[in-house]
Amino acid sequence: MIPEPLLYVYAVVASSPALSPLPVPDEPPDPPLGARLTLVEHRGLTAVVEPVDAGEFDEGPLREHLEDLDWVASVARAHHRVVGAVGRRTTTVPMRLATVCRGEPGVRRLLDTGHDPLRASLDRIAGMEEWGVKLYVDDDTDPSGRGDATGPTDGADSAGSAVSSESSGSVRAARSAGRDYLRRRLDDQRTRQYRAARVSDTADRLHALLASRASDAVLHPPQHARLAHAPGRNVLNAAYLVPVEGGQDFLDALPARDVLPDGVRVDVTGPWVPYSFTQNAPEPGTTR
Repeated sequence: MIPEPLLYVYAVVASSPALSPLPVPDEPPDPPLGARLTLVEHRGLTAVVEPVDAGEFDEGPLREHLEDLDWVASVARAHHRVVGAVGRRTTTVPMRLATVCRGEPGVRRLLDTGHDPLRASLDRIAGMEEWGVKLYVDDDTDPSGRGDATGPTDGADSAGSAVSSESSGSVRAARSAGRDYLRRRLDDQRTRQYRAARVSDTADRLHALLASRASDAVLHPPQHARLAHAPGRNVLNAAYLVPVEGGQDFLDALPARDVLPDGVRVDVTGPWVPYSFTQNAPEPGTTR
């Protein structure tokens, strides 16, 4: 018996003539995906799918490939291009990266078991788009503006020299230098603590303001510096579900650079298909 081919599932939409002909991504396909899109319809829902090679996407090989960051990045680019093209045509629920089903029967099982949540998601995000907002802080900024050129070793060397020359005046000067250094360190620590509290308050206020301009909001964990591809430490990583007609009002709420604390900046991305508000697929590596 010939096994069913594997089908990579990009997204689910409400069945309608809107996807005829199939949308084509703006950029060329990025192997191993993007060149052979097709549709599977079931119970009023339509999945955008593509046949894929079992040597790469069957459950065992797929789990291994998911450890290869270059492979994952290539699949992610193709996945997002297809989802974006579909999303420009109609309301779209994106599937998680590397959602794979065994043939059309597997896709129909996916649509059947997820029918009600998928329908609810389509209703929820109709006329909506997602905006991403990240807040970064440059932790290398010196809060005192003085740097750390003078340390306790300067005082210690002076003290040693003073003792050897039995000069009490030099000893007092060395002790004074040591006290000044410790005082500066304490002042810097307090300034850094104040700055950290101010940055945290800025993040909280910004999120509350933007959430008030959105239909929904999701706080993601801050991105690790290696993954952020941006300088500074990520202190806010949020997604906002915004009505299409409210996009400009949402963007107008973003603070100007000159009102942010020193060393703090805001990065905005979007609009996107609402990925953060429509998670309805099985975990990657699960073949249905």
